[in-house]
Amino acid sequence: MAKLYLVPTPIGNLDDMTFRAIKVLKEVDLILAEDTRTSSKLLHHFEIQNKLSSHHKFNEHKTAEGIAKRIEAGESIALISDAGTPGISDPGFLLVRQCVELGVEVECLPGATALIPALVNSGLPSDRFCFEGFLPQKKGRQKKMQSLVDEERTMIFYESPYRLVKALEQFAEHFGEERRVCVSRELSKLYEENFRGSLQEAVEHFKAKTVKGEIVIVLEGKTNA
Repeated sequence: MAKLYLVPTPIGNLDDMTFRAIKVLKEVDLILAEDTRTSSKLLHHFEIQNKLSSHHKFNEHKTAEGIAKRIEAGESIALISDAGTPGISDPGFLLVRQCVELGVEVECLPGATALIPALVNSGLPSDRFCFEGFLPQKKGRQKKMQSLVDEERTMIFYESPYRLVKALEQFAEHFGEERRVCVSRELSKLYEENFRGSLQEAVEHFKAKTVKGEIVIVLEGKTNA
C-alpha cells in the first residue's frame, strides 16, 4: 500500500532495531535518509538493499512536495534519520505535513528515541514534561532560557558535547545552581552515562572530563518549595 513510513533507527545499540522496521525498509520502493553514508552502514548491517536517497534539512523544503506526489502516485517510501525517530529534532515534519495536505497516508513505527529513556531514568518527575530539543545556538538563546524560568514541568533539551558545559553554566545562571538535572550521554551504548545532581555539580563534573556523544539534558521544573 502506498504510504509514507517514518521508521525509527537505533540511537546507538543496533540491537534496538525492530523486526518490523527491518521488514518495512526491505519492502518499500525507496528509503529517504538524512545522511546516506551513515544510513548505508545501518542498511548493510541488516542486509537491506533498497534504493537510498538523501533527504535532509538543506533540501527538504524543495523535495517534500515531489516525494509526497510520488507516494500519491502509488509508491511506498520510508524516511529514516541518522538515529532515533524522524521528525524529532530531525528532518520529517515538512514531508509529513505535505503528505497530510495531499491526503497521503502516513504511518510512524514505534521505536528508538533519546528523550524518553533520558527522562524516565533521570529520577525527575516524568508525569508532565516539555521537550525543547536544541536551543538556538546564538540569536534567541538567552530569550528562550528566560522564557522557561517559571516552567514547572520537567524540561528536556538536546545539546552538542562541545557546548555542554556552556549550556549547563547558562542553565545555572537562569534557573539557579541548585536546580536538579540529569545529563545523559551515549544512551544505549557501552559507555552510557547518566549524571544526576545539581546544575553546579554537573558543571564541575563535565568540566573535568572530555565529553563525547550526543547529549540529553533533563532539567527539573520550578518548584514552589
